[in-house]
Amino acid sequence: MNEVRIAVFVFVCLTAASLGTLFLYERLPSHQRQDDTHAVVRLIANTFMVMTSLVLGLMISSAKGRFDAVNRDVHSYATELILLDRMLVLYGPEASEARRELRSYAERAANGSWNAEGGHSDTTAERLLENLGAGLRALAPSRDPQLSIWNDIRDQYRKVLELRWALVEQAEGSIPRPLVLMLVAWLMLIFTTYGFRAPRNAVIVTSFVAAAALMGGAIYLIVDMDAPFEGPIQVSAAPLQRALAEMRR
Repeated sequence: MNEVRIAVFVFVCLTAASLGTLFLYERLPSHQRQDDTHAVVRLIANTFMVMTSLVLGLMISSAKGRFDAVNRDVHSYATELILLDRMLVLYGPEASEARRELRSYAERAANGSWNAEGGHSDTTAERLLENLGAGLRALAPSRDPQLSIWNDIRDQYRKVLELRWALVEQAEGSIPRPLVLMLVAWLMLIFTTYGFRAPRNAVIVTSFVAAAALMGGAIYLIVDMDAPFEGPIQVSAAPLQRALAEMRR
């Protein structure tokens, strides 16, 4: 998973930056270990601390907003599927085959098959929807009520397709990788200043390693939330499972 690789990369970079400075400090020339040098280094680090806090806040806000938007779309999608099924029931027994295709698709969607690896559309689900569309086009309304319902069914089917492709397009993350790399570079600078003139003991080393691990975990959760259909933080498929239960009634 990309999120895991990013988290490990952050952990390794921050650990190397802090511990490297900690153990190399004594080898620096004496004029580079003066108080004036330390004060300027800390001043520069404080500037990037503010910028890092702002960027992290923006990333969390963006990922959370994206996750909430996709969650709303999933609920809307489940509602549209139920409405399409009810319209097929109103049409009559001639639409029973189309209802079976719709249920087959709903079963796959309820199992979490939104997109294949790499953000591409799930071809099996796409084929099921195409079969449903072909079944709807094969319907031949013979009287006025059926013709009106058939027109509504076509409109509803179009809404289902639009929402499905919207969800597929939102499967990939939106946080730019260069932004993550820049953030890691800033964090490395900050951790480097922490190791500058720090005492060399087990408590300091453990603190640096723990801080790097926690920061890597935080970035992992942000990036994972930005990809709402992958990882431990996922949009729930419960609305689609409830829609499937309604179709089976």
